[in-house]
This record gives sequence, C-alpha cells and structure tokens, in this order.
Amino acid sequence: MTTRARPVDRGTAKGKKALRDFAEEFRAARRQTGLSQATVAMLCGLSRASIGRLERGDLHSLSIVRAAMLAAVVGLDLSVRTYPGPNPARDSAQIRLLRRIRIRLGPLWIWEFEVPLHLPQDQRAWDARATHQVTGMVVVIEAITRLTDIQGSVRRITLKQRDDRSPRVILLLADTRANSVVRAEADEILSSVFPVGTRAALQALAAGRDPGADAIVVL
Repeated sequence: MTTRARPVDRGTAKGKKALRDFAEEFRAARRQTGLSQATVAMLCGLSRASIGRLERGDLHSLSIVRAAMLAAVVGLDLSVRTYPGPNPARDSAQIRLLRRIRIRLGPLWIWEFEVPLHLPQDQRAWDARATHQVTGMVVVIEAITRLTDIQGSVRRITLKQRDDRSPRVILLLADTRANSVVRAEADEILSSVFPVGTRAALQALAAGRDPGADAIVVL
C-alpha cells in the first residue's frame, strides 16, 4: 500500500508555505513603497506588532480577506485559486465500497491504494490499482460513493487516464438510490465512456481477463 501524507497534513503544509511566501512578498512591497509598518498597521486597523509578526514569519494564520487588504495597501493584488490535487480524504463509505469489489474479485488480485500517477510532481492519484497474480491483468479504479457532477467526474477520470497512460479503468459506484437517479439521467454520457456494465465486468475480472473496454461497476 502506497504511503501518502494525510490530506489535512498536506493542506496545512501548503498553507504555511503560502503564508511564508505572502509575508516575503508583502515585506518587499512595503519597503519598496516606503511605507512603515506603523503606517500599514494604521491603514489596515491592525497593530504594528501584528505587521511585525507577519514579516518575521511568526504569524501562524491569516484570513484571505485580511491578506487581500494588506496586499492592496502596499500595491499588490492577492490571487487565490485551487487546482486538482491528490485524492481527498477517504471516508468510511468509500472504504466499504472498495472492500466490496475486493471480495467480489477474489484473492488472486494484488491491491494498492491511492496510487500516484507516473508523471513527476503530479499530485493526482487513482483510488486503487489491482493486478491479477496469474494473468497479469491490471486495472485502476475510481471509487465514488455519491455521484453528483457527472461531467466533472468523467472529465477528471479521462484526463487522469490520458496523462497516466493507464490501463483499463473501472468506475466503481455505490449502489444507492441517489446514484441510480443520477446514472439514469446521464446514461448516455456514462455508457459512451464506460461501455461495459457491472455483470460483464465482474465476470471478466474475476477470471483475470480484460473486460474489453473501460467499465462501470455498481456495488
């Protein structure tokens, strides 16, 4: 099983680095404009000590709104955005879902979880990768317990498959009423990307064979 940092720890580390970077850029801009710490503090309604702690790297947290305000005073614009990272924290429902497919496929499969893509510095990962011990068949699995954004989910999976040059992809869905409704509404999209259904996919994989195309498995 691949060892990866917990999402909370990873997020905390990235937040601390972003704060350090902001402090350095803020300090440089303040000095360039000729503003004193006291003046910036007065304009922002803060104490001079707070500005000092920020610039020394002793400030452990800073709201986005306050950071944008500080940046504006010294002639900077703050930009905050998100981008695809590693898989989010896995909840108990997803763990149970992955356990169900492991049981259905039998003991001849070797399993890895949260498997990083092969691209250097790419933070994305597959929920699981399974290799059949006899036939060598390899599949990667994306496990979704609550299906909401069909187009977003499909796009995310197909991009990962393209970039990773991955083998057969299995979209594993929890068998819930809510998911059934969403699947019915988006059947055309799902069937075009994952043409093999649950029964055919499980039969082939249990025997260590390729299902013939990417598959959707509902358990």
